[in-house]
Amino acid sequence: MVETRVGAGAREAGAFKVRGLRWWIVSLIFLATLINYVDRLTISVLAPVITKALGLSNTEFGGVVVWFLLAYTISQGVSGKLYDRVGTRLGFTFSIVLWSAAAAGHAFVRGLTSLSALRFVLGFGEAGNWPGAAKAVAEWFPVRQRALGMAIFNSGAAIGSVVAPPLIVWLQVNYDWQTTFLVTGALGFLWLALWLVFYRTPDRHRWLTDEERELIREAPEVGSGAEEADSKAAPRWRDLLRHRQVWAIVLARFFTDPVWWLYITWLPLYLYNARGFSLKEIGLFAWVPYVAADAGSLLGGWASGYLISRGWSVDRARKTVIAVAGLLMPAGIFAAFAENPFVALALIALVLFGFQVWINNVQTLPSDFFPRRAVGSVAGLGGTGAGVGAMLFTLGTGWVVDHFSYVPVLVAAGVLAPLGTLVLFALAGRVRRVHLS
Repeated sequence: MVETRVGAGAREAGAFKVRGLRWWIVSLIFLATLINYVDRLTISVLAPVITKALGLSNTEFGGVVVWFLLAYTISQGVSGKLYDRVGTRLGFTFSIVLWSAAAAGHAFVRGLTSLSALRFVLGFGEAGNWPGAAKAVAEWFPVRQRALGMAIFNSGAAIGSVVAPPLIVWLQVNYDWQTTFLVTGALGFLWLALWLVFYRTPDRHRWLTDEERELIREAPEVGSGAEEADSKAAPRWRDLLRHRQVWAIVLARFFTDPVWWLYITWLPLYLYNARGFSLKEIGLFAWVPYVAADAGSLLGGWASGYLISRGWSVDRARKTVIAVAGLLMPAGIFAAFAENPFVALALIALVLFGFQVWINNVQTLPSDFFPRRAVGSVAGLGGTGAGVGAMLFTLGTGWVVDHFSYVPVLVAAGVLAPLGTLVLFALAGRVRRVHLS
């Protein structure tokens, strides 16, 4: 809804104001995340076609994914620092130009080397989406709504994963895999035009109402300490790494994020090779677990915010939701032994539901623990931990599948989430504001 203002003050602030502007901002970041996942999953959905066309083994395909993850891991920390230095608007511009150009460039690959190189560039660009989004949510949302803000943008990963299989298979069937990469790569440049027109930080946005400006300035949880001034410089990594809360986030994501990457990377090939699905059947059914993931994303973000609004402390609310989610992800162990492929798919859906509940609350912790000037850096370090874990697990997956089967991989993944959750709780302590010198 647009609210028209009159008078000298209104003319200075702009011709109109937008109520609930923070929801429009996070919706724009949701769209970027959706495009991010469409670009990322194009190679996964087309894996049966591309591995055949380029003559790649499962181990070589896993190696291609590792190049992506290596760049993604490096870029998480670098991008977090970049966003804290240059701001969210310019940071996102850099990230999406880089990843969209790389995505379109996949149309011109001729073998393993060129494919690996482009996956590396794609990973470096795509990684910036997460510390950037976490920083934007911290800038635009009060504490009690941050998990929901994270859930909305993060649901773009799930919706992108739902949209990707049918869209990519349709493009492949009607055109070819090269055209598919060109089309999906172009989406980011269209989004960038919207971003440059509409995004500003709250202190510079002329469309922000006075009421929402005051809401965004809401103080942190009572008893957690006052918000530190954001005019200070972004903290150095070595200063952040002195805090056990940072290590809690990094290690929890190191152990748990490989669960998500396993299914994002290998689900189409798993359905094709282990469950006998055709490419068209993958397009028809591979999106189902990601619908569950989207539900988990939204429910997880809403649940902790609801509990906080009911009087629960941030500590109790976040940890309760994270613990419940961690107990759902071992369902992948049962999927490994299910005889019916659709039962296996349903159990995988439960895993991804649990993961999205878990990650939306864990990704909110940097803004719960640290001032806004450090959120991008801490989120980036968490992403680095996630990338290292995912890289090791993905490389191992290709080798295990080539020499054994998918069963040991799914069983191992089922153990990781409870382990990551225990590490998080043991190291983090109480969720409350950490003072940075």
